[in-house]
Amino acid sequence: MAVFCFASFNVENLFGRSKVFNFKDHSIGDQILTKIAEFSTLLKKAQYTSTDKDRIVQLFTEDLKSYIKVREDRGKLFKKRGWIVTGVKADGVSEWDGTIEFKTAKFSEVARKNTAKVIKNVKADVVCIVEADNRPTLRAFDSHLMNSRYKYEILIDANDPRGIDVGLYSKHPIGGVWTHMFDKIGNKTVFSRDCLEVEVFLPNDKKLIVLCNHFKSRGYDYSGTASQKRKRQAKQVAEILGKYDLTTDWIIVAGDLNDNPLSDPLNPLLTVDNMFDILKEKFPNDPDKCWTYYYNQFEQIDYILVSKPLKDRLNDAGVERRGIHKLKTLTTSSNGLVDVEKEYDSVTHWSNAASDHGAVWAKFEI
Repeated sequence: MAVFCFASFNVENLFGRSKVFNFKDHSIGDQILTKIAEFSTLLKKAQYTSTDKDRIVQLFTEDLKSYIKVREDRGKLFKKRGWIVTGVKADGVSEWDGTIEFKTAKFSEVARKNTAKVIKNVKADVVCIVEADNRPTLRAFDSHLMNSRYKYEILIDANDPRGIDVGLYSKHPIGGVWTHMFDKIGNKTVFSRDCLEVEVFLPNDKKLIVLCNHFKSRGYDYSGTASQKRKRQAKQVAEILGKYDLTTDWIIVAGDLNDNPLSDPLNPLLTVDNMFDILKEKFPNDPDKCWTYYYNQFEQIDYILVSKPLKDRLNDAGVERRGIHKLKTLTTSSNGLVDVEKEYDSVTHWSNAASDHGAVWAKFEI
C-alpha cells in the first residue's frame, strides 16, 4: 500500500523580490535606483535628442539591463540586432508606449534556503502554502531551491492588499480550482485572503479536495472584530464542507487558522461531524506536542483537518519546527511542557529563520 504525505506551512512572506532590492549593501541598490529614475525621466521626454538617445542606450546596456526590462506595448523604443540593443528608434515618448518592469532575483538568501529545507524535510506530495506572493514566485522558489520537486502549483491573487495569499504545491495533477474570495455574509466579505479549493488527482484514481486557508490574524484585536471575523470564516468553511460527503469523500482543510483548538471562533469548523484534526488524532493525550507557533505561549494555530476516510488511513503525523529561531532555547525553558528540540544549524537569527511557524504534516496509507 502506498503512502501519501500532505503538509501545511506558513512560509512567512514568500515574496519574489526585485534584483535591485536584493543587495546586502543597500547603497548599491540605491545607486541603481537613481539610474533607473534618470532612465525613466529620459523616456518621458517629448523629443529625444541624439545625446538623450546615446544616454538611454548607455544606461540600459551598461547599467540596467540586468535589473529592468522595457516592455514595448505600442511602437518601438529600441533598435535591436537580435536581442542586442543598438540604438533608440523612437524620436520621443509619443512614438511608443510601454513600461519599465523590474526583474526578480533568484532566491539565494539563507532564510529562503531554510524555508525550502523545511518543505523538503517533510517530504510532502501536496503542500498548502500560506503567505506566498504569486504563482510565478511559487514556481521560481521550487525550481531554484527545491530542485523542481513539484510539477504543479496554484495560487490565485485574492483579498489581502499586501499580496499575502494561499497556494498549493502538488506532485500530482490538479483539476478544478475554485476561489472563495468573493464569498459574503450580508455585505461583508468573509475571507481576509481566500479559501482556495483545489482538486488533486492522486495515483490510486482517488480525488482529493484541499481547502487552503489563512484566517484573520489576532494582532491588534482590541475590539474583538478579528475574532468575529475568524468565526465567520470558520462557519463559511464548514458551509463549504457541507456539499461533500465527509464519510466517503477525501477532503482536507489546511492552513493557518490563527487560533487554538479550544477557541470559540474555530468551534464551528472544529466540531464539523466527520472532520478530524490529525494532530489531535496523533497525540490525543499530549496536546503539548501539537504546538506550531510561539508568542508568549506554545499554541497550535496551524492545522490539517481531514474527512473520515483519510482519518481512517492516517499513518503518522507531526510538526516540523526546526526552521524556528531559538527553538532549543524556547523548548529548554518550557519547564518540561514539550520535548526539547533544536533548530537547524543554519537558523542563526530571526531574520534567517524559515518561518515563525512549524509545518504540520500527515501521512496516509492509500
